[in-house]
Amino acid sequence: MDLHLPSWDISLQGLMDPESGNNKTAVAEFILLGLVQSEKLQSVVFVLFLFVYLVTDGGNLSILTATLVEPKLHTPMYFFLGNLSVLDVGCITVTVPSMLGRLLSHKRTVSYGACLTQLFFFHLLAGMDCFLLTAMAYDRFLAICRPLTYSTRMNQAVQWILVAVSWACAFINALTHTIALTTLKFCGPNEVNHFYCDLPQLFQLSCSSTQLNELLLFAACFIMAGVAMVLIITSYIHVAAVVLQIHSVEGRKKAFSTCGSHLTVVCLFYGTGIFNYMRLGSVEASDKDKGHSSIRMLNFHQKHLSGSSHKAPIKVSASCLEA
Repeated sequence: MDLHLPSWDISLQGLMDPESGNNKTAVAEFILLGLVQSEKLQSVVFVLFLFVYLVTDGGNLSILTATLVEPKLHTPMYFFLGNLSVLDVGCITVTVPSMLGRLLSHKRTVSYGACLTQLFFFHLLAGMDCFLLTAMAYDRFLAICRPLTYSTRMNQAVQWILVAVSWACAFINALTHTIALTTLKFCGPNEVNHFYCDLPQLFQLSCSSTQLNELLLFAACFIMAGVAMVLIITSYIHVAAVVLQIHSVEGRKKAFSTCGSHLTVVCLFYGTGIFNYMRLGSVEASDKDKGHSSIRMLNFHQKHLSGSSHKAPIKVSASCLEA
């Protein structure tokens, strides 16, 4: 008697092919509406985003090079900052070059598979950003509040473990959302009200129930934004309590300037993320999401600028010891 066992060999190409399997979708490509419709405004958007892209990539690559080449910068803070620079280059490269190409070619279509690929890598890198910002807050907490044991608590092994765990969690999150999206049926229309493929806008185009997908997204936001923000705020409450005890005005300024840029990045990153993913369903929300996503793209530029304020991480700990 022949037993026919089900095949578990499901390729990534099969998941992304709208005509494969059970023919889950009739849509083979999407149309990205972009930020603006006017050709004059498109020229302005092209110049602005090209400038931001070049400056951001150049700045982040210079930070990464400095952290690798300069021995004095081989510290935990700069280790995380170097990783953050890599993520920023990745995040903006996943979204902006393709948008610039569409503005030049006036071709707004993107294939189903390319759309899912972009979505996966964006959520992989953005998710990693969430976890890494939390790790950086923990690093600052140890450096300022536990300076005597900082070198042992934040040794190289701990640094690599934090980064590896962050990558693993971000990968699981991105893969979960991507696979869950392949279960949806897209029967048309196929116009995505955004300048890159993202979950809320694709949910609006589905002709099948998105309840499970929205639940997964809400859970991910709660863990990656809610829990992370609680940990970051808790860390900085302890940091602020210690910094306020520093008698030297100059010492307090150094400590607040070192942590202030990180807090600015955190507020912009999590603020735009919460607005994007916690309000689903309406076209008006999608229009606002495009603005918030633009701010997030500019936030990558802000991150690279904030690197200039991290010039003396060890001096901050020293200031605390002098207090």
